[in-house]
Amino acid sequence: MKHLVPATFSLLLVALMLSCNRPQPTRITSSGLDPRAFQQRVGGKLTDLFVLRNANDAEACITNYGGRIVSLSVPDARGQLRDVVLGFDSLSEYTAGPSSFGATIGRFANRISHGKFVLDGDTIRLDVNSGEHSIHGGKQGWQYQVFEASQLSDSTLSLSYVSPDGEGGFPGTVTVQVNFRLAHDNALHIEYQAETDRKTVINMTNHSFFNLSGDASRTVLDHVLYVRASHFTPLTATSVPTGETWPVRGTPFDFTQPIAIGTAMQRDSLHEQLQGAHGFDHNFILDTQGDAKELAASLYSPSSGIRMEVFTNEPGLQVYTGNMLDGSRIGKGQIPLHKQTAICLETQHFPDSPNRLDWPSTVLEPGQRYRSLCTYRFSVVQ
Repeated sequence: MKHLVPATFSLLLVALMLSCNRPQPTRITSSGLDPRAFQQRVGGKLTDLFVLRNANDAEACITNYGGRIVSLSVPDARGQLRDVVLGFDSLSEYTAGPSSFGATIGRFANRISHGKFVLDGDTIRLDVNSGEHSIHGGKQGWQYQVFEASQLSDSTLSLSYVSPDGEGGFPGTVTVQVNFRLAHDNALHIEYQAETDRKTVINMTNHSFFNLSGDASRTVLDHVLYVRASHFTPLTATSVPTGETWPVRGTPFDFTQPIAIGTAMQRDSLHEQLQGAHGFDHNFILDTQGDAKELAASLYSPSSGIRMEVFTNEPGLQVYTGNMLDGSRIGKGQIPLHKQTAICLETQHFPDSPNRLDWPSTVLEPGQRYRSLCTYRFSVVQ
């Protein structure tokens, strides 16, 4: 005699079998990113998207390809999350062409004149990838390398990379670690550490493009900027420092009192330094004396009410207003990235420091530990 299976049980069994074969859903991030779009192999190494969150539902999405901040979502004045950095929706868009969006920059942030410097009597020759100069570590800088990743908690990510001797022309094998921590006060803490087996130079930063309105189609000219710096380093026609330091007072570079970026430019739109860089792309000499507890800079968007404060132990801050963005790259949400739709605030030693012995040194020797701190802290102005 056959045992008959109730029809309802049969239907349940079929549904269960179908659900087991169906791909499990992947949680889309608050900024709308699909982590699967970042799971690839680059140079034989696996890439991924790592999501940090805090108790306020703020969120930082970071890929180990170049140690890049892909999105950073923080509450606006109405309590709604806004993604305040420019970036792309997939890893393939990052690898499609050179860019520094959100990247961990090394071995040396910013430019080194003519791609060379002298170290202990030897002339070190680097990759030349910015006209006649070297920028951001050369053609294979760390923004194009895959870091080893370890997510230590819901709010902490540790990335590491070993840069071989001679990479980009730089001497010494350098072991670097970058720690990201999203704190409960909506501060993103970034700590860089490095050691070398041979005398070298190092200067690390993060190259996030910020737009605190949360709308990448808007310019940042209405953003109100404060920089605690009474001097800046002017540039030659090819964007390397002249070696001079100029006072900001009486110039468009005076952000010692908060002022809208567009208004600052209008103080003297024909200023030779603004004309040469097509906007701001300059190193400011911070008056904070390397004290990471002192406010180095702040940025505020009137449209969102979001304010960002910057703290660092570095002596300089590069202020770059996205002057070279031309709409040819399509960012998250299929928005073309146009000129001055973002601002970078890059904590750093000064550009071309290896060729300027009177500036703060970027030399790292065996037995020493390089340590650089940067905090971007977010709040709202009602």
